[in-house]
Amino acid sequence: MRLLLPFASPLSATSPPSLPEHPPPSKIEFSGLTKIFKKSAIGTLTGALTLTLVLSSPIPSVAASIDPYLSMTPPSLSPDSSPEDCPNEEGADTEVLEDDVRPQLVTNEGIVEEAWEIVNDAFIDARSNRWSPETWQKQKEEILSIPIKSRSKAHEVIKKMLASLGDQYTRFLSPDEFSRMSKYDITGIGINLREVSDGGGNVKLKVLGLVLDGPADIAGVKQGDEILAVNGVDVSGKSSFEVSSLLQGPSKTFVVLKVKHGKCGPLRSIKVQRQVNAQTPVSYRLEKVDNGRISVGYIRLKEFNALARKDLVIAMKRLQDKGASYFVMDLRDNLGGLVQAGIETAKLFLDEGDTVIYTAGRDTETQKIVVADKKPLITAPLIVMVNNRTASASEIVASALHDNCKAILVGERTYGKGLIQSVFELRDGSGVVVTIGKYVTPNHIDINGGGIEPDFRNLPAWGEVKELLSKCNTLQQS
Repeated sequence: MRLLLPFASPLSATSPPSLPEHPPPSKIEFSGLTKIFKKSAIGTLTGALTLTLVLSSPIPSVAASIDPYLSMTPPSLSPDSSPEDCPNEEGADTEVLEDDVRPQLVTNEGIVEEAWEIVNDAFIDARSNRWSPETWQKQKEEILSIPIKSRSKAHEVIKKMLASLGDQYTRFLSPDEFSRMSKYDITGIGINLREVSDGGGNVKLKVLGLVLDGPADIAGVKQGDEILAVNGVDVSGKSSFEVSSLLQGPSKTFVVLKVKHGKCGPLRSIKVQRQVNAQTPVSYRLEKVDNGRISVGYIRLKEFNALARKDLVIAMKRLQDKGASYFVMDLRDNLGGLVQAGIETAKLFLDEGDTVIYTAGRDTETQKIVVADKKPLITAPLIVMVNNRTASASEIVASALHDNCKAILVGERTYGKGLIQSVFELRDGSGVVVTIGKYVTPNHIDINGGGIEPDFRNLPAWGEVKELLSKCNTLQQS
């Protein structure tokens, strides 16, 4: 079973008044912006960095020990039963276990072989060039030629097998780690959603994990429930991230979920009170430059969590109302976070039809083009500030805005974390995190390893920003 899991601490939404309108901790005055880059040398990071878990954040001192990653591919799970399987759906009151969560007996060798098959089917060797189907098959034969006498030994075998791939982001999850990961909450009501194929090209949204004694658990939501509507809005065709956003709201307010228990009903409307745990990653201020002739909206975005897009929209609208004619989005030291939040953030600045990112991998489900589907929120000239700790989701945003002529990049070359991981559950409750693809920018640059080169080390003149973006658009259209 492949899970669609977000990277996040327990998150929920805050009400607009809580957005801080003040400088970030290290205040940067625009009159001195040119000074902050003079001490910076542009270059790539060298050496190997090891993660406690793969996800957006590539640096171990910042990454949490359990940071689930949002894969951009829907889980390839067995389709649910057809309606014919539930002839008495309205009167049904028995919850039926799905095949993929039904307890099963599995041997130690079976668990090892299951992990091997996941890598064999999905793994992409993005850097080390150690992997090949032939060597992987030989390794399996060698491993399974010796009896594996305990489950702990089987787990050790899987760890060593994955380590041999030479990919720092591919790793094993113990049953305890996998269980805790499945309960991460970006909704504010204590649930984690997954997308399940219905066998017809569409997906259903189901409750993967519940926070024990959390709001949804107390209200009566059950693990395995299908989410049908949120506050009367049909969620058919929506992603888990979109529905998680619908569930968010100010603390102590209520949200109504329409759910179906099990495969065959019954349908219920459940009222759940939200709890707020997250802090906004956005801070902002208005600066006057060029002797007060130009108003610049400065926005600092610390990470891409479930609140990032929503609070960024609030900040930009407030700065526009105050007369901002230029914007600066500071992504320095932003190690990433929730990838889908980064994608949705990039779309705020792009024209409908603009490419946000390409994804590439062995599985056709990982070979996708993500495009903007609405008009941009703002069209004012934009500067994006980056450094060598701008990574993953931040690099997706920076490259999308740069390659579509919506922003110029200022600072240092970015970190270069452009791989996609998926989390797969094994039949004994443990799991594996496997690199299954990579991100490619709209200009077809592979982010991973090399990062993104900025346009300027130091801040250019404001008039030059507008001129450069205009020239870029002209060349792009020609």
